[in-house]
Amino acid sequence: MWLGACTSTIGTWMQILAQSWLVYRLSNSSVYLGLDAFFGQIPIFLLSLFGGVFADRKSRRSLLLMSQVIQLVCAFLLAALVATGVVRVWHIWCLSFTVGVAQSFGGPAYSALIPTLVDKKDLQNAIALNSIQFNLARVVGPALGGIALAKLGAAWCFTLNGISYVAVIFTLLAIRPHFVPEKTAESVIDSMRVGIDFIRHRAGMLSLVALAFFATLFSYPLITFLPVMARDVFHGGANTFTLFLCLSGAGSVAGALVVAASQTHAGQARRSLLVMLLLGVLMAGFGLSKNLSLSTVLVFAAGAGLMIVFALNSTLVQHYVSDSMRGRVMSVYNVAFRGGMPLGSLISGLLIHQTSAPTIMAGNGLLIVLLALYFLLLRRDVVKL
Repeated sequence: MWLGACTSTIGTWMQILAQSWLVYRLSNSSVYLGLDAFFGQIPIFLLSLFGGVFADRKSRRSLLLMSQVIQLVCAFLLAALVATGVVRVWHIWCLSFTVGVAQSFGGPAYSALIPTLVDKKDLQNAIALNSIQFNLARVVGPALGGIALAKLGAAWCFTLNGISYVAVIFTLLAIRPHFVPEKTAESVIDSMRVGIDFIRHRAGMLSLVALAFFATLFSYPLITFLPVMARDVFHGGANTFTLFLCLSGAGSVAGALVVAASQTHAGQARRSLLVMLLLGVLMAGFGLSKNLSLSTVLVFAAGAGLMIVFALNSTLVQHYVSDSMRGRVMSVYNVAFRGGMPLGSLISGLLIHQTSAPTIMAGNGLLIVLLALYFLLLRRDVVKL
């Protein structure tokens, strides 16, 4: 699973790099760039609760296979549109939305499947190692994508992403998960309600969900608008954007290694909030920096901070849920976590259009600092976890 997912994610990040640069080149608009991220993430916000119910009722492997095949087809279709020279921004938006729909069912299934492949004592390491493959791909993918974009063109980035899905499909066919879904007469709505009630009544869980939403709302624009920072602030091209994206991914790998190496499970929430406080300072510094060397250091450190926060929070949620509830609970968490991404990208894109990318980057960093202080000082139910 680790090898297959890593291969596929490398292809995905090749596409993300080429797609972001393509949208910005076609439109010359930060709003359109934000809308692309919005259309890719909003189906996850709207449909993941349904995906979570199906992840607890159906074969998680089958749901993942369906999701991967749809994303494979979309990648090849986008490659064909670019290769024939007929691609328009609205084509990219439609395909981003379709991929988001597939991920809204595949995401909860994947989140629920990984913990069933390891013992509970190894859960934090499994989540951290899964984060490592994702963020290792964030380094390798943009690096390969930058080369392919410069030497071969965007169509080849999308084609190679389509081919990469074959790896994860092969590994899904090879594994034999132990989870067997229980038969139930509950309606989908009732099953969703049970999952939501579990979160509402478990101490600290609702606060973790809220924290996931606001953390991504303010922090994800750091990734979305790297093309704007690269071109408008540092007057660079695709190479500068690729450098920022690779360093952010390398920082995330470093952050995931820190989490994987940690032997302490107590006080995870407090550590996460302290790192979030530092993350806000790093984001504000990146927004205000005019020095390329300093900015590369800041974007690396911010990538590490992002990963530590997200990995620790995800581990906390996974520890409190049983296998039979995992799909539904993780779908609610993913709705919050992924829901903050499109809204943050859309809002920040509109604000950047009115002001500037550095101003909004710095402002988001300040909001992250205030969010961390609020939970550290006022929400003791989270700090005690």
